[in-house]
Parts: sequence; C-alpha cells; structure tokens
Amino acid sequence: MLLKQAAVVMFLSAARSSAFSLGRSAFVSSGAKTAVAKRAVSTTPTMYADPGQAEVILVGCGAPNRGMGWYHAVQMLDDKCPSASLDFIVEPWFMGPGGEGPGGPEFKEWQAESEAKYGVKFATSLDDLPPPAAPRLALISGRTADNPHLLTESIAHGCKCIYLEKPGAPTVTELQQMAKEAEEAGVEVLMGYNKNVCKYVRKTREFAEKTPGSHVTFVSNNAYENTPESLGECFERNAEGMLKNMAIHELALLVSFYDVTVDNIESVTADKEFSSMQTLPGPSGKEFTDFDKIKFTIKTKNGNEVSVAADRCGGTDSYATVTDKAGEEVFRYYMPDDEDKEMVKSLQAKYPTAMPYFFTQDPDYITVKERVAKHTVDGAPAEGIATIGIAVETLKVAEYLTPILQEQLK
Repeated sequence: MLLKQAAVVMFLSAARSSAFSLGRSAFVSSGAKTAVAKRAVSTTPTMYADPGQAEVILVGCGAPNRGMGWYHAVQMLDDKCPSASLDFIVEPWFMGPGGEGPGGPEFKEWQAESEAKYGVKFATSLDDLPPPAAPRLALISGRTADNPHLLTESIAHGCKCIYLEKPGAPTVTELQQMAKEAEEAGVEVLMGYNKNVCKYVRKTREFAEKTPGSHVTFVSNNAYENTPESLGECFERNAEGMLKNMAIHELALLVSFYDVTVDNIESVTADKEFSSMQTLPGPSGKEFTDFDKIKFTIKTKNGNEVSVAADRCGGTDSYATVTDKAGEEVFRYYMPDDEDKEMVKSLQAKYPTAMPYFFTQDPDYITVKERVAKHTVDGAPAEGIATIGIAVETLKVAEYLTPILQEQLK
C-alpha cells in the first residue's frame, strides 16, 4: 500500500488525475469540496492500480458496518486482495438524497477518512469516472433492482470484467438480458457466490463422496433479532425474498454441484415443522410476506437428493451435515471452523458494530475478489467462481421454488 500511496505519481497517473479532476465536483459532497481542491495540489496519496492489478470500481457501497459493498471496500483498502486496487467508489444514495438520513453521517465520516488515508475517489455516478488506466473491474454491490442499468453503465465505461453480487437481478428475464448484453460486448460477468469456494462446502462434499448413500444438508443462518420490527426491516430491505437473497448462495451450490435445475427437479418438499412464513410491515409501513426460516429437500430426476435450511434468526454460523443411509448424522462442518474463530474474534473487535456474517465469511469474500481481479488482469480461469450462466439457473430455481414452498406452508 505504501508504494501505491507515493506522493509523486508517474506521468500516466498525473495525466489520469488531470482527466479525473474535470468532473471532480460529482465525486464529493459539498462539505468536502474544499478539502478535495487542496488535494489537487497537495501531496495527499492517490490510489492507482499498480502493474498486475485490476483498477476496481465499487458500485454501491452502502452504509459503514452494514453494507456488503462497504465490507468489500474495507478488505481491498486493507490490501487483502493483492490483484485488486480499489480506485473508485460510486455511491449515489449516501452522497445524494440519503446523505442526511440514517447512515448518512457515518458514511461521510468514512468517506473523508478513506479519501485522506488511501486516496480512493468517490463519485455519485459512473459517468463521472475517467477512462480506464488499467484493466477495469466493476464490483456491483448495490440494490438488486439497480443491477441491470449498473451493468449497462459499467460496460459503457470500459470495464473488462464485472463482479456481480447475488442474485444479479430481480428476475430471470432481466438477468438473461444482462448476460446477453455482456456477451455481445465481450465483457465477462462473474458472481459473488462465495460459498462455492468455502472450506466447509468443500470438506462436506469430499466426505459425502466417500460415504455411499449419504445425504447433505446445507444450513445458513443470520443473526437478526426474532422480533416483528427486526424481521420487518429485513423483509423490506431484501424485498426480493429469502430464496433470492439469503438462501440464494445455497441454491447456487445445488445448481453448481448437484445438477439442480428447474427442468431436472423431480420434487421439492418443505419441512413444515422447521419452516415459518410471516407477513410483516417494514419501516415504510408496507407489508411484506417472506420466510423467516425455511427448510426443504430437493430430489432430481437423475437421482440426486439434497436439503437446504435457512434461518434469519439462527445465529452467525453456517454449516453443512452429512447423514448416512439410516439418517444418522455422521459429519458436520462449520463456517467458521476452529481454525478461523480467532480471526472472527479479531474482526469483531476491530468492527464491533458490523454485521456478524461479514466475519464468518471473510476469507471467502477475499478469495472470490482476488480470483476475479486476477482474472481481469491476466485472463487466467477464475477457479471455482460462478458465472452469470450459473446465476441465471440459480435464479430460475429460486423463482420456481418460492410459490411451491409458500403453498406448502399455508
């Protein structure tokens, strides 16, 4: 990082800084313009990609300690992803109409700190960015409903590769159109399905393969309070629904490793004793119906059988189990495991008010970003990373399962 923060930038960087400054006013809130103007002639470090690094644009940061985009930023700014240089952050909400609302002051404070310490540039729009000066990667981590137009804008602004957070789009039709648009532009789209590279998934699959007649269950937990207020806020903020949001990672595992597609599903059965569906008002007063917890088993036409359980109020750990032919549990592996728990404790102490699931999945977020960034630079295969094709099939499964499971729970 010290090399990237050198006070004197070489010729290319200087030219790029000049191009950037033409649209500088769009990058900062009015209260920060004076400081930015001073930096144009000061020795404040500026973040530019080094050789061998992708120039990363984070599109959709969200609130500090709550937004997934924010945590992506923290990891890259801390040099956890050697092939990624976080040069630009595009955040239209907190630098615009949301600046004075909940989370706005905290975002402004973090923005000022990040500009001063790392030289990262902030913008309200991709339109305000200079042309790429290195292989450009857009990490899109905003609202799902905004993803289609953000992908279009990222392609238009020179991105070689796009890292798209789950589920990718609100509907299958939109995601298919996005895939088509990217293919026609020659831009690769890879997905942030981090559980595809998780240690607990790998170890569980390896154990199951050695256990004839075994059955795997993937369990995902969040740590929301089990109250109407907490769940109502969750339902509204994640209005696409649990299967397109929290449990979409598990569905991606089923698509990637268990041949689960809409055309190959023979049956799906909800565990009614475990599962729960509620209709609750969100902060806006509008009501939302969703699962607060769901468990189901899928059987495929080619003989696979696998289960998923997801609980919004189940805690911070995810895990997977293997049962034998008699239904007895013979294997369980947690995320985090004992090896990673010290790392989780350290992160909790560093970011005490952040979402707990950031920490349990911290190594996997790093792995996905690093592999995608390296792929953006050198074109080598991003091993284990889900493509937008996998995402389309996953979203199809989510849309197919949701009404079936809702009907079974009535």
